[in-house]
Amino acid sequence: METLGITEKNWDEFLKWLWDFIPGAISAILILVIGLWFIGFFSRMLRKFFKQKDYDETLEKFLYDLINMGLKVLLVILVITQLGVQSSSLVAILGAAGLAVGLALQGSLANFAGGVLILFFKPFKIGDFIAAQGIEGTVKEISIFTTKVNTFGNQLAIIPNGKLSNDNIVNYSSEDKRRDKIDIGIAYESNIKTAKEILLALINEDKRVIQEPVPMVVVSELGDSAVTLSLRFWALNEDFWDIHFNVIEEAKRRLEDAGISIPFPQTDIHIFQKDLPKKNA
Repeated sequence: METLGITEKNWDEFLKWLWDFIPGAISAILILVIGLWFIGFFSRMLRKFFKQKDYDETLEKFLYDLINMGLKVLLVILVITQLGVQSSSLVAILGAAGLAVGLALQGSLANFAGGVLILFFKPFKIGDFIAAQGIEGTVKEISIFTTKVNTFGNQLAIIPNGKLSNDNIVNYSSEDKRRDKIDIGIAYESNIKTAKEILLALINEDKRVIQEPVPMVVVSELGDSAVTLSLRFWALNEDFWDIHFNVIEEAKRRLEDAGISIPFPQTDIHIFQKDLPKKNA
């Protein structure tokens, strides 16, 4: 018998295939439903866990999205495998696709890996003042691919995390206090002892300066045009720059009032005249 081009043999083969396919399809649907329920339940438990822990907000979101997406990809693989697709073939396809995407997005993957390292090891956090990649400023936002920094002039600098995680970073906010070093040159004919006393008194007068370790003034260099005195003291981060600028201004004023000059770079030229031999008349 042949109806609409379908032979009895083809019909029997179709019914056999359908009979073999139905159990797998039912199993796939059950796995999908149970899997989605489990992922939803696990996601809620994960959110509650993160709320109890003091993790970085960006790190929490990243981990949540990564785990949630990983579970969904695993569920899709299980469902497709249950429908009769060979797992080895599926893994090969996913591997080839992953390799192609990886080659096309090498820079983005490097930034992604850098963002993961920054979020896990926390070399800095939002609100810290850092210097990196030739940029100094306050960290405004840390994302998976980039870090946003507000510079001193209130410009927004966006630094790729790949470069940021593989280069030097100076975090000025990681400690609660900082040590300052201010170099001031005085003339060679000036009295070094008097200059040191004036500068040390200036530092000790400021109550914001930390007295332990003890502030000091030392001769750090005998330069071409001046004797360099180095002021070294500790201050809290919030007081650091106010003290720094005040010391520079007051140091110049007090040294000049005491008759101690602060020379600028200069060169002395000595000319020697040599008697030339007289020409014969």
